[in-house]
Amino acid sequence: MLPVFKAESHFNLANLFTMVNIGCGLIATYLITQNNFFYAIIFAWIGGAFDIFDGKIARKFNLSNEFGIQLDSFADFLSFVLVPVFLIFQAVYMQLDGSWFAIAGIVSIYYVISGLRRLIQFNIDAEAGEVGKFFVGVPTPLGAILLWLVYLGNIYGIIPSQAVIGFMIIIGWLLNSKVKVPHP
Repeated sequence: MLPVFKAESHFNLANLFTMVNIGCGLIATYLITQNNFFYAIIFAWIGGAFDIFDGKIARKFNLSNEFGIQLDSFADFLSFVLVPVFLIFQAVYMQLDGSWFAIAGIVSIYYVISGLRRLIQFNIDAEAGEVGKFFVGVPTPLGAILLWLVYLGNIYGIIPSQAVIGFMIIIGWLLNSKVKVPHP
């Protein structure tokens, strides 16, 4: 049997999909440093697509293992926590001055810690290959989508930069809330 179809392989098909997600997150991060937000978002969304399929592949071919759970959480942290926060920081918060900039920095750190805490708790509660009916708290990919919507609201002049800070606080809180979100 090929290593890509062996659950114990670190390079099984599901984990390879996760690694593509990580690669897309790294490319998106680089593009953000170049202020190329459009292509950064495209790579982030491509990574998100690979995130959807890694879990489906792991369950379909019985490839779930502890390594894959940890790898997936690392990918989620990069693609769905760090990338959107870094994008908003570069594209929105860098325009702020004085105390607003400091507050934006603190809120960004709060969001990153909230996302990390959510992923760690998910891993503690997870069993390899098991999927519940509901997520407790907003999953990080949904948090990222909500942040992308806030970003779009800002660039189209609907949401002022200071309000972006408020939305980031709320979404960060939702990550670790008791809100039940149906699992797709």
